[in-house]
Amino acid sequence: MKRFEYKLLDVPTKFSWSGGKINLQELTSKLNQLGAQGWEVVNTTDTNMTHGATRGLVIILKKELS
Repeated sequence: MKRFEYKLLDVPTKFSWSGGKINLQELTSKLNQLGAQGWEVVNTTDTNMTHGATRGLVIILKKELS
């Protein structure tokens, strides 16, 4: 039976008047680094503040245990 380890990656947004901003270059670099270690993204969800504003993202990753 396969067994997995899970990791949560908290990605905060930088507030601006046009909404929350995420540094995509930084996030891509981090995900590529984790992918090279065997981590795989399985889900993503946003964390809301009032009036529908996004505080950030939570990215759920898994890696098979050997």
